[in-house]
Parts: sequence; C-alpha cells; structure tokens
Amino acid sequence: MRADRLVAVLLLLQSRGRVTAADVATELEISVATARRDLEALSTAGIPVYPQPGRNGGWQLIGGARTDLSGLSAPEAQALFLLVGPAASIAPDAKAALRKLVRALPQTFREHAEAAAEAVVIDPARWGEHTKERPELVRRLQDAVVRRLKVRLVYAGRGREQSERLVDPLGLVDKDDIWYLIAGTPKGQRTFRVERVVSAELTDEPFERPADFDLSTAWNEIVEQMEVRRSGLTATVLMDERHLWVMQDRLGRHCEVDGMEGDRVRIKVTAPTPLMVAQHLAGWGGSIEVIDPPSVQAELARLGSELAARYSGIE
Repeated sequence: MRADRLVAVLLLLQSRGRVTAADVATELEISVATARRDLEALSTAGIPVYPQPGRNGGWQLIGGARTDLSGLSAPEAQALFLLVGPAASIAPDAKAALRKLVRALPQTFREHAEAAAEAVVIDPARWGEHTKERPELVRRLQDAVVRRLKVRLVYAGRGREQSERLVDPLGLVDKDDIWYLIAGTPKGQRTFRVERVVSAELTDEPFERPADFDLSTAWNEIVEQMEVRRSGLTATVLMDERHLWVMQDRLGRHCEVDGMEGDRVRIKVTAPTPLMVAQHLAGWGGSIEVIDPPSVQAELARLGSELAARYSGIE
C-alpha cells in the first residue's frame, strides 16, 4: 500500500465519517478491490478504522481519531493551498495530490482552498523558450535525499580536477535556476554545485540525517557566508534619492542606505574588488559621486579614460 494513498484514505474518512470501498475508489481513482485492501490495511496497522455491515454500512473512523490536515483553520488551509497551488500548475503529480487534499478538507473550507490553489500559476520558461524539465541528475539526488541513501559523487571542482567522494545528501536548493546539493561528508557539511557533478551513484548504504538539520536554515547560513565573500570591499556613494530604487533593484543586498547629505542619499555599495564596484557604477556617469575608497575612484577614472580614448574620434 502506498503511503500517500494511506494518508488520502485517512483524510477522506475523517472528513466524511463513514465511506464505502466504492466511495474511496471513486475519490482516489483506484479500483474497488484496491480500495478495500487499503481500508483493511489501515485497520490492520492499528488505526481505528472498522467496517460497519448492512445496507447503510461502510468503513468508519472510530474514537475521534484526527489528522492534522482537517484540523486546519480556514486561514491556515488557504495559506497551505496558496503555497502548493503554484507547484501544481507545473507538476502533474502535485496536481493530482492537491486534488485529493482538497477533497479531504472539511466542506466549509473547500471553496476557499480551491480558489487559493488556483490563484497563482508559475510559468518557469522565459519568453521564446520551452519549459525546462528538472535535470535527471537532480531527480536522482532528490531520490537519494528522500530515501536517506549515501551517494557516490564524482565531482569536478573549480579547477575541473575530478574527485570521488561518498556523501550523505541532506537537501537540494534551486537558486536562480542553478541547483546545489547540501551534503554531509567526513570533513563536515559541504555544498556542491550540481552542474559540476560528473556522476552520482546511489548506494544501498543508509545514513542518518542529523536531528538538528534544517534545510532552510542551512541554506540561509550558506548564502550569508557567500555574500560576505562577495562583499570584500565597500564604496561610499552619493546619488539623487529619486534614483535610489533603481540602484537598489540592480544591486539588491549589495546596496544599503547610509543616510543623507543635503538633498542626496549616501549609500554603501559592496563587491569583491574595486574594479567590480566601478563596473557597477560606471554606467551612472556624473549622476553619482564616489566619496571613497580611492581605489574605486581610480578604477572609474581608468574606465572613463579607456572609453574616451576608444570613442573620442566618433562624431
């Protein structure tokens, strides 16, 4: 019996109180015989599900047994389906699961839950491009994460030298269409860029996920560390406040407001090197003023001289 179907049957029982095998078969799109086996399996597993014989009989959940899903409040149900709905728009499996979950909700919640699920559609393809499929390598690693199986990776580092290592796959992250694998290794937690993985072989060796590991927390820490590395140099810049939003939109967290000087706003712009800071700012021309450091001022002067020399003869 599939675990996802077990949950769906249990939710259906809770929302309706009593169902027949035919009801379950219709709702979950399975055969009546399979539905009957599922109901019997629930009962055998110790869940208080009992058959009621007779013309109006069926299977009933006894003793007030509950599941968390139908114990949701209306706002919680809407928040859940707002989150799940966009994924269902691009994943057939998620759409089927969402349909089953909606059916399992209390009747009073269904209309708003369905509306929330259909409120957003995600189209991951850029204009002129086909929808991108999740890479097969990502699927394989995801399977290893779910099944808690060690993976033998062949990985090409920045120098493109390949190395083989046995890792505990803890989670996957998709950041701006680039996939990363967070994994445990003998030397501690490491992050691998999936596009640099030459091969990944699932082993039969299980691993135990650390009890205190949380994927979102781990990724946030990785991002913070990377941003610190990428922000090795800070420049102080003055610009018109009305253009601030453009700079912030382009540079994100690498642009922070540091106060006002007269009618201009003072900002801090960060990047790994003076040249990279200058490259961010060069397009603004004379509408900005770099106060410090001198290294960024020098790079801007150099870039300006190069451009002037190249295009000075053009009329």
